[in-house]
Amino acid sequence: MKILIYGLNYAPELTGAGKYTAEMAVLLASRGHDVRVVCAPPYYPHWRVAKGFAWWRYRHEVLDGVSLYRAPLWVPSKPGGVKRMLHLASFAVSSLPLLAWQALWRPDAAMLIAPTLMCAPGMLMLARATRASAWLHIQDYEVDAAFDLGLLKSSRAARVARWLESGLLKRFDAVSSITRQMSTRAASKGVDPSRVVCLPNWVDVATIFPLEQPSKYRLELNIPPEQKVILYSGNIGAKQGIETLADAAALLADRSDLTFVFCGDGAAKADLMKRCTGLTNCLFLPLQPFERLNELLNLADIHVLPQRGDAADLVMPSKLTGMFASGRATVAMARRGTALYEAVAPRGVVVPPDDAKELVAAITVLADDSQRRALLGQAGREYAERELSPESTIRTFEDRLSLFYRQDLRGKSVKTAPSYFEPRPAPVAAPQAPATAEEGAPE
Repeated sequence: MKILIYGLNYAPELTGAGKYTAEMAVLLASRGHDVRVVCAPPYYPHWRVAKGFAWWRYRHEVLDGVSLYRAPLWVPSKPGGVKRMLHLASFAVSSLPLLAWQALWRPDAAMLIAPTLMCAPGMLMLARATRASAWLHIQDYEVDAAFDLGLLKSSRAARVARWLESGLLKRFDAVSSITRQMSTRAASKGVDPSRVVCLPNWVDVATIFPLEQPSKYRLELNIPPEQKVILYSGNIGAKQGIETLADAAALLADRSDLTFVFCGDGAAKADLMKRCTGLTNCLFLPLQPFERLNELLNLADIHVLPQRGDAADLVMPSKLTGMFASGRATVAMARRGTALYEAVAPRGVVVPPDDAKELVAAITVLADDSQRRALLGQAGREYAERELSPESTIRTFEDRLSLFYRQDLRGKSVKTAPSYFEPRPAPVAAPQAPATAEEGAPE
């Protein structure tokens, strides 16, 4: 099957949606599908275009068997509400020529990764022109997050944005998200429940696993063996509620046996470092290379996962899968009934969001109980091995796509008309040669 994936973020980004989009594309390609991706140059979570890439030019490359077409992208150095919208809009506009180019390729299925929904009109037009099945996969409810987290504040704009969002969602043949609650939210926005699919994020348990010896980071950071490490690793942004960790570190400053390690980058990092000024129990690391991720996650005695209370079921932290796979104890901040609570509570410790004192209490109990840390770490690891396989998610995706096809009397694959078309007889798909690496994007 020819599958086009359209999304802002992609490898070599190490965190967030880009990581999972790239892994999905590579997995689909490894299973015999012909996969192309339209994306932006890597910039996240640093909010600057990576070295070796230019924000202003189109680029074609082949990475891990997947053909990538990158479109220009404006990246603000200090992202705010309006700047974020302009940032997303720049990609939605600049990527349109690439979509037109891919229409000549005539994909069988086209998947848009949200954010950003600003790309939805272009994707739907491509699907209509090529009779491809249109799929929307939501990693992040950007409209709800923008207003609920205060990034944008106009109530009138919120009503308009949510009306437009609902209208776009209902035009896709399938809408998926990464948790049961986030998938249910799509139905609450008007999507027919029969079109809603849950495609959870995953982790490669062969790449992330418990080490039998202490992490090399302990030696590099001069952390003694008896010291307990409380680790936060990932994007440091507005949705994380990271300031609660700084408050917890301050409240635990008199515990000489505890060290907080903050690893990552993002828009809120400067503020976090300012909050931790003068705290000798805090260390900071930049985002580490992927090949060192397992060593980094094994540095933790206790993983901490903050989340703002008003972000409940708008996002699901992608870092959680690696935390479980590392076999270390996890403390998360989540409200009862949310997807994050349901994931962590049976195999970790959950405390209320934005409550530094409750977080301190949980860290203190775990720091003083090595046996409980080990049991929770083992439970998280077993869950990752049992439930977070990438193959199971990809199979769900493939099985659902197969519903958009039927077999004619000659046994050839035939596309059915996407639901937002007027019904008409479906033509037999003509055999086409696979794309070659020499095919390039329009300059």
